[in-house]
Amino acid sequence: MEWSFTTAEESIAALRAGAVTSVELTDEAIARVERDDEVINAICVPDFDRARAAARRADEARARGEDRPMLGVPVTVKESYDIAGLPTTWGMPRYRDHVPAEDAVQVTRLKAAGAVVLGKTNVPLGLQDIQSFNEIYGTTKNPWAHDRTPGGSSGGSAAALASGFGALSIASDIAGSLRTPAHFCGVYAHKPTLGLAAARGMVPPSDPALPVDLDLAVVGPMARSARDLTLLLDVMAGPDPLTSGVAHRLALPPARHERLDGFRVLVLDEHPLIPTAAAVRAAVHRVATALTGGGARVERHSPLLPDLTEAATLYMQLLISGSVARFPLEPDEQLRTRVAGLSPDDRSLDAVRLRALQLSHRDWLAAHNGRERHRHAWRQLFAEFDAVVCPITPTPAFRHDHTPNPMARRIDIDGAEHPYFDQLVWAGVATMPGLPATAIPAGRSPEGLPVGVQLIGPMYEDRTPLRLAELLAEQLGGFRAPKSGAPKSGAPEEPGPGEQRQDQHDRRTDQPRHHR
Repeated sequence: MEWSFTTAEESIAALRAGAVTSVELTDEAIARVERDDEVINAICVPDFDRARAAARRADEARARGEDRPMLGVPVTVKESYDIAGLPTTWGMPRYRDHVPAEDAVQVTRLKAAGAVVLGKTNVPLGLQDIQSFNEIYGTTKNPWAHDRTPGGSSGGSAAALASGFGALSIASDIAGSLRTPAHFCGVYAHKPTLGLAAARGMVPPSDPALPVDLDLAVVGPMARSARDLTLLLDVMAGPDPLTSGVAHRLALPPARHERLDGFRVLVLDEHPLIPTAAAVRAAVHRVATALTGGGARVERHSPLLPDLTEAATLYMQLLISGSVARFPLEPDEQLRTRVAGLSPDDRSLDAVRLRALQLSHRDWLAAHNGRERHRHAWRQLFAEFDAVVCPITPTPAFRHDHTPNPMARRIDIDGAEHPYFDQLVWAGVATMPGLPATAIPAGRSPEGLPVGVQLIGPMYEDRTPLRLAELLAEQLGGFRAPKSGAPKSGAPEEPGPGEQRQDQHDRRTDQPRHHR
């Protein structure tokens, strides 16, 4: 039997039944990476020798009668997490030789649960893009169409899952970094409630690995099934043992409902600041139809929905000001000149982003107070609804665009161009107030590309959108693997075996990959 595309849940059942060993699962995963990843370039830092040793230890532990939640399951880890003995660069060339001495808290939890870490997955420079490429490790390609991005910044993890390189991956999300790659690659991801999972050790190489509370950003699971998301979230969730974990223990409430006919769902497919491509609207409609067919109560409008234009503005202020504080873009004098040149009447998101580059602490506090008002509005909405279904980005996966200045890039939405970073507004719907959101596959576009949607749930009620994702998988079919040999570009006809493109365009072959 081939195990590469089984779920973690299926692999665990087989391991417990003695139908397969961890060594066999790991060897098969490594063989697939060595065969297919020359093209996809998802695994930027393989750790195969230590993975095989961990697999042997897992099999020995099982033979002694031990059992842990993920004992013997091959997984991957986003490059931005510290793993002792492996480089953590965030794609930044000046840190190519940075090798941390300790594991991130989530890597520690993975290993304690018995997982076998195959290696690290590719990211964009500084985790600052909706694609995944950098000068150290090159470009990761979408397994469904090699001329398209798998998304970012967790694009390597999504591409690895879609390619059968391990059953699970841990990643992070501040601007859709979990959800967008899942949507582009046809897999599952969950952005947890803000602060639900400790993030220590998921830190730029320039910073110490301290147990800080992140603003907007979260760490979370990616998988090929909704049930696997829950399995991995249960391993990841919980406070940092160095801080609030001293006094606090986690007790997530159960899902609000166990059957589709119990759910009350608000469905959105339009945003006031950016259009939604027909392929994405169709995916939202498929989900709405599945909900209605399963007996859920579905509404398309609600006066309780917080103002999406104000939400996007607050999100950009918080996101950009936090980002530029960590990664300065240009001298203050230049910024002041550019901001001064804006018309006071310019309320475009481009103008919001530019002003946010110089946001004062006073203005940040005003934005944060706005966020708190929105959080309260969401609490009121979730008294009437259990989940909100909406797009993750306005389009399916777009073609690689490495224009050096990302502010100059454009996103094509059904033939019309829009500012590149405006596509983040849908991710911000959940990120700005800190809500949990589960990304699920929802079919394919006319070009044959995966299309996903997000299920947004109430704060700290992560099990509600996760359970809804499980129920919708029964209606929509869940993950489908791209056929062996993805086409050069998305197309209705899937190629047969042996048609895989072997071109190495944008692969930085002058830089060695790290093997252990």
